[in-house]
Amino acid sequence: MIPIVTADQMRTLDHRTITDAHVPSLTLMERAGAGVIPHLETRYGPLAGKSIAIVCGKGNNGGDGFVIGRLLRRKKARVQILLLASPAELSRDARTMHQRFQRVAGQSAVRRPGCPDEIRQRLATSDIIVDAIVGTGLSTSITGLYLEAILSINAAARPTVAIDLPSGLHADTGHALGAAVRADLTVTVGLPKVGLYLGAGIDCSGEVRLVDIGIPDEYVEALGSRLWLLTAAAASATLPVRRPSSHKGTYGHVGIIAGSVGKTGAAAMAALAALRIGAGLVTVAVPSSVNDVLEAKLLEVMTLPMPETKSRTFARSGLERLLAFASARDAVVVGPGLTTHPETVDLVQEFVKRIDKPCVLDADALNALAGKASLLTECKKPPIITPHPGEMARLETEATTQSVNQDRLGTATRFARERGVFVILKGARTVIARPDGLAAICPTGNPGMATAGTGDVLTGMVGGLLAQGLSPWDAACTATYIHGVAGDLAAARQGQASMLARDLIRQIPHALTPTLHA
Repeated sequence: MIPIVTADQMRTLDHRTITDAHVPSLTLMERAGAGVIPHLETRYGPLAGKSIAIVCGKGNNGGDGFVIGRLLRRKKARVQILLLASPAELSRDARTMHQRFQRVAGQSAVRRPGCPDEIRQRLATSDIIVDAIVGTGLSTSITGLYLEAILSINAAARPTVAIDLPSGLHADTGHALGAAVRADLTVTVGLPKVGLYLGAGIDCSGEVRLVDIGIPDEYVEALGSRLWLLTAAAASATLPVRRPSSHKGTYGHVGIIAGSVGKTGAAAMAALAALRIGAGLVTVAVPSSVNDVLEAKLLEVMTLPMPETKSRTFARSGLERLLAFASARDAVVVGPGLTTHPETVDLVQEFVKRIDKPCVLDADALNALAGKASLLTECKKPPIITPHPGEMARLETEATTQSVNQDRLGTATRFARERGVFVILKGARTVIARPDGLAAICPTGNPGMATAGTGDVLTGMVGGLLAQGLSPWDAACTATYIHGVAGDLAAARQGQASMLARDLIRQIPHALTPTLHA
């Protein structure tokens, strides 16, 4: 995993690299600009002959833009820089890079637009726009010519690449300060910034790529970062090795307590996902009258009928049988499709207090704990909970779906710490948090996954990895990452609007490649 940093942390790393490692600041700027070029080529193909407008501010972000412009000219691109300040206002390093650019491109290649109309006219004829207006130093609302430039970039509707982070975005919160560039690609420098994965940053950043500028690893480690970005390498490293001598018992037995009349689909999807992620055996405990329906949907999964209420949901009288069922499994999943029938709610509350196995609680298991989240602290082993924002709000005292979404990272980390649980707070850029305060953000996934059943799939995947012996943290992080990769593969094949949860399940085998499509 890669540490995600705040603006202050990034400044600390830059300062240490310059003063302690004796790397000149101009060298860091040169590396940043040079690192952007391969990402441009990967995204947009050969750059020769393309008209590229680079909009530069007066700070070091603008300096990066001058480096990029100079190197793009070597690629035979037609480069024009729009400078939003006078050369005298440029930062020291930006002024140096401005001079170097002019030496190779001539003074006419740098334009100082005097009005918004001139900015719009010049952007309108560009094939690609590079946003190098302002980086991590922004703390107040954008105004004046900078604001006009951002609005013009967005209005131009051209492929747009942001350097470090989209101009106008707060590096720590992801809030748009007045306005923010809507980039198709953001090439962030050194380490990823928190704001890229929160709030407006999710919509404004587009695809995020990283440029290594040579900050020593020991400086990064000394930060003691509490927030990490999930990576393909980290996910691959946790997946169990499939040894030639293994058998189905080697990879664990998942017990799933799920389903009710009209909601056997949730149980079926969780079960199939557990198998697809590699679990050797899966058994679903289900209310007795819907057992046959579930069996008809599943071939490779076993079922076990349980006592039910008149409403065909799990009955309180089945508690001891369910506890015995759970004790014979390597991991247990509780929640998909249970309903909130009062007797079922009572059953879940008692079950949670007594279960002594690695456990995932989702959907109606979480709804059963609404207003009684303190029961989570009574669990014999810290469970993994997988709420969406609405379910999280029902667990949190005095929280609303809106307040959860406004502070997803804070909500997840606070709840995990206070209740001693592992939290997977689902949504755009899913947040995973653990009891000691460490958290991670998942960069995979897409809006096509905002459809019924994808949460059940994730729950089954987490349970499948728990049954194979992964720790709760590794199971939560790895399942979430692969779930997002599978969703991205499904979107590429089906289109986001047409995606179904079963499309995601079909892509799990393709997501489980050695590189996880890094």
